Order: sequence, then structure tokens, then C-alpha cells
Amino acid sequence: MLCQRITEPEHFDDPARTPEEIADGYRQLARVNRLFAFHDPYTRVMARWLGHAHCARLSILDLGAGDGSLGAAMEKWAHAQDWEWKVTNCDVNRIALQLSPNARNVAGSALALPFRPDAFDVVIASQMTHHLDRADEVVQHLREAQRVARQGVFITDMKRSLFLYAVIWCVTHALRLRPEMRRDGLLSVQRSWTRAELGQLAERAGFRNAMVRSYFGARVIVAARKNAPTVSASETSAAYPAADGFYSAPTGK
Repeated sequence: MLCQRITEPEHFDDPARTPEEIADGYRQLARVNRLFAFHDPYTRVMARWLGHAHCARLSILDLGAGDGSLGAAMEKWAHAQDWEWKVTNCDVNRIALQLSPNARNVAGSALALPFRPDAFDVVIASQMTHHLDRADEVVQHLREAQRVARQGVFITDMKRSLFLYAVIWCVTHALRLRPEMRRDGLLSVQRSWTRAELGQLAERAGFRNAMVRSYFGARVIVAARKNAPTVSASETSAAYPAADGFYSAPTGK
């Protein structure tokens, strides 16, 4: 069942969903995220990877940020360490971004980021890669992330495995999530990439010396420092027109 990746669309990605359905979807997702300590890879693990000496002040771009809950958790965690992290949320769904109206929000595609090269210290993406249908889209997404990062790229996604499939089935039923959310959870695992596949895609994207590792058997971390020449926007974005710019970018944030 999980030998090959599938591309059947998830309800969560349906453009016909109403604002109420989108908000309810993120509320249900938050219940799952709390169980899985969803911010841990982007706080404890990422800080260790960067080295604490490089963590005092960071500008971070979160791709596929949705309602911005990850960025808010990261900023809160960093504040407790006496660090200053500023996270910008980027997503194609403006309605999702509006769920966090006081954050730094930018409407845009992960395949054609509306930012100059080296615009952020670190570019992250959590559970976003499996929403892309094709391998070449993942490669493009990684190249764009690398282009706008100064220090490095740190991405995680679900790991396609029978273990995670069983865990998601149990958790979504135990939490009594809506049927479409339970189905989406299982589809997310089936749409995800294996560790070996993500490693190959990172290599195709030009990531040098990338760290590709499992995280508690449920996710795969792909992390690469910015040690390659900057990739120009014209090289990476020409075939993928960007979304139409900013939703909101509050000053002084």
C-alpha cells in the first residue's frame, strides 16, 4: 500500500472550502499538533543544528505556514531563551493567513517566492512538501528556499511508512476528528516521501552536504547550510509565476 507515493488530492487543499471550513480545519489540526510537539524540530533541533551562537537573532521564513501557529510557537520558545526570532508566514491561501492577522504574512507560492536572494537567515517548511504533486515541484521548492536563505534551509515532512500510517489512524480516531480530516491524515502519509526519496530530491536541487535524517520514525528532516553560490531568481522562478504579493506585513514586527 505504501510502496509507491500517491497524489490523490487532500480535502485540506480544496480551493472550494469556505472560510469557516478552513478555520475549523486548522483548529482540528492544532489538536493533533499538540500531541506531536510539532514545533520541536524548529526549536530545539534546529537551534542545535545552527549552533546556539548563531541563534540570538534570526529572521525566518515559514513556507506553507497556514495559520501561522508554528511561527508563533517558535517566537515564544526563542523569547524564553532570550533570543529574538522573527518569523514571516508565507502561504498561497490568504484565508489561512488571515487567521493570524497580527503576524508577518505574505501571500505567495513556494515555487516562486516573492523575495530577493538571501532575504532571510533561515527558510523552513513544516509538513508542506507532500502537498506538492510532482518531484520537479519539490526540487523547485527547495531551490527557491535555498535562494532566499542566508544561513540555511531546514525542512521537515511526514515519512511515508506503515508505522506512521497506523499512528495517524489511531490518533485521528481517538481525537474524533471529522471524517475528512481523518482521511486527509492518512492521505498525507501516502502522499509523503521516504527518507531516500527526499535525499535524492535535495541532491537534484543542488543542496550540498545536506543532512537527511529521520525524526522519531515519523518525519524526515532535510537541512542544508547555504554554502553554494546564490541561485538567481531568473534561474529558478521563470516557469512558476509568483502569487500577487503581500497580504500583510506589519511594521515594527
